[in-house]
Amino acid sequence: MTLKLALFDLDHTLIPFDSDYEWGEFTIALGWCDGHEFKRRNAEFFAQYQAGTLDIHDYVRFATQAIREQGAANSIAAHARFMREIVKKGIKNSAQALVRQHQAAGDEVVIVTATNEFVTRPIAAAFGVTELIAVELERDAGGQPTGAIRGTPSFREGKVTRVQQWLADRGGDWDTVETTFYTDSLNDLALLEKVTHPVATNPDERLRAIAVTRGWRILELF
Repeated sequence: MTLKLALFDLDHTLIPFDSDYEWGEFTIALGWCDGHEFKRRNAEFFAQYQAGTLDIHDYVRFATQAIREQGAANSIAAHARFMREIVKKGIKNSAQALVRQHQAAGDEVVIVTATNEFVTRPIAAAFGVTELIAVELERDAGGQPTGAIRGTPSFREGKVTRVQQWLADRGGDWDTVETTFYTDSLNDLALLEKVTHPVATNPDERLRAIAVTRGWRILELF
């Protein structure tokens, strides 16, 4: 039997916000960083993301600075609060239902995100999804993030590489699976073009235009 694989982007696809951005805002509220400077740099990175020019390595160094300075215990405790106060309140029933629909059909559900694993693994767990492909953080001998990325970042074309690696680790390849991919972003065009069933989900204007031209399904989940 052909394995059916349901791939989901996370930010603005399964959740109606950017988890990395909201985590940054949360750390500002905790007093972990200078709010004015953080917002300035974050706005620059977001503009680069929209323009397709973001250096993911520079961004991850920036985005993980607070947890590197605070250490594991403080960071984990703060993220638990972040989940309670921000994330779980923002998860929509429609998104949960879509994930459960695929799971009930026997599909393997995988979240594929360009946001780092520290921020996103608890969010994936909140959806009942155990398989997460995220930006993996390099860690030192003590297990602390260094600010660098380990392996290929799951960003733009890197999402295709990481899904391919995930399949290979399980003895499969693109020819042995029927794949559906849900995403809102043009940055995910490479993976949309690779899968069996691309679904432009809550798409930005540029992705919506491509989806209409190519006859791809458009889903307004929120």
